[in-house]
Amino acid sequence: MNIEAKREKEKELIKTLINLYYAHHENLSEHQDLLEYAIRKIDRCPKMETKSFCSQCEIHCYDTKRRELIRQVMRYSGPRMLFKRPILVLKHFYYQKLGGQHD
Repeated sequence: MNIEAKREKEKELIKTLINLYYAHHENLSEHQDLLEYAIRKIDRCPKMETKSFCSQCEIHCYDTKRRELIRQVMRYSGPRMLFKRPILVLKHFYYQKLGGQHD
C-alpha cells in the first residue's frame, strides 16, 4: 500500500472513531476541533511510511489535552466499532500484528 493510501485509511479510522464518540457525547465544537486536529496530525506524520498505529509510535504528536481526549474517544469507540464497523476493526488488528506493513 502506498503512503497516501495508508494516510487515507488512517483518516477514515480516526473519523469513524471520533464520530461514534460524539454521537453519544454532545460537544459539537470539540468534535470538529478534534477531528480537524487529528486529520492535520495524520497529514503531517513523519513516520507514516513505517509506523503501524499512533499508540505504538515513539513520537507523540498530540498535545497533552488532545492526547487525553483521543484516549477517551478510543476507549469509548473502540469496543463499539466491533458492531459498527467490524471489517475495519479486523483490518486494524491484522495490520497491528504485521507491525505496520499495510498491503
